[in-house]
Amino acid sequence: MRVLTGIQPSGKLHIGNYFGAIKPMLELQESSDLFIFIANYHALSSLHDGETLKQNSLDAAIAFLSLGIDPERSTFWLQSDVKEVLELYWILSAFTPVGMLERAHSYKDKIAKGLSPNHALFAYPVLMAADILLYDANLVPVGKDQKQHIEITRDITLKFNNNYGEILTLPEFKIDEELATIPGIDGAKMSKSYNNTIEIFTTPKALKKRCGKIVTDSTPLEEPKDYRNCNVFALYKLFANEDEIEEMKQRYQSGKEGYGHFKVSLSEKIWEFFAEANERRSYYEAHIDEVKDILSEGAKKARAVAKEKMEIIRDKVGILEERR
Repeated sequence: MRVLTGIQPSGKLHIGNYFGAIKPMLELQESSDLFIFIANYHALSSLHDGETLKQNSLDAAIAFLSLGIDPERSTFWLQSDVKEVLELYWILSAFTPVGMLERAHSYKDKIAKGLSPNHALFAYPVLMAADILLYDANLVPVGKDQKQHIEITRDITLKFNNNYGEILTLPEFKIDEELATIPGIDGAKMSKSYNNTIEIFTTPKALKKRCGKIVTDSTPLEEPKDYRNCNVFALYKLFANEDEIEEMKQRYQSGKEGYGHFKVSLSEKIWEFFAEANERRSYYEAHIDEVKDILSEGAKKARAVAKEKMEIIRDKVGILEERR
């Protein structure tokens, strides 16, 4: 089974990114044919600073590798290194009703938040469809906010196949409901947009300070605390084993500690959890050429699949072969 996933290079990764997207990738690369790409074309829909996009793309590659993405067990590349995706994007546009794009929740939400209503933002789901269909992906893990985009991909697939035959693979989507929403320091969904994130790659001091900002109730130190509705506990249990979780529950109920103690325990647990990733990050930051070589090799593997698929699609839609 081929699984495909991508992530935009939108800045520093936070623990919501890890549990919502990266951790599932690490599990999937052990059991499936995993394709992972850095979606820098998608990022152009809202980011118009060239140097920032270049740096963010490289930072994303370093972060993925540091967190455990293995280029020997997965295909890992930069979206823009496989130009066939843009050709398929245009072809699929001919099978995409405008009304379907106008109904896309993500587009309307982004416009409501003040983003410029440009064509790239409007046609985002079509490029996403091309990303998926170019590689015959069977399964696409997504967050709840991306579910509609997969449904659009499926609609486009059916329209194309109804016209040309069973050429494109109809993808399924997977949403991990348990990890779909990771709380930020304010209790809302962790998101850069809300400025409520806890970054993965930071310093112990900065991490402790950030965890200290997590919103809690006003229960006095000497009284038992309700762990069931506590943002600190909700985050702590993501990193702890069953015995550690039970011990933390008892600490909450003892009435001997305050939320400040629990926040310190959380920061220590997060730092311990990502310690090896931080070491690997230091290595890759000192070996940038190695990172670029990994992306280049991944693009070669992805391009081989893409070229084979596009030969079939071009023939079906009537694009003449180039004379050589």
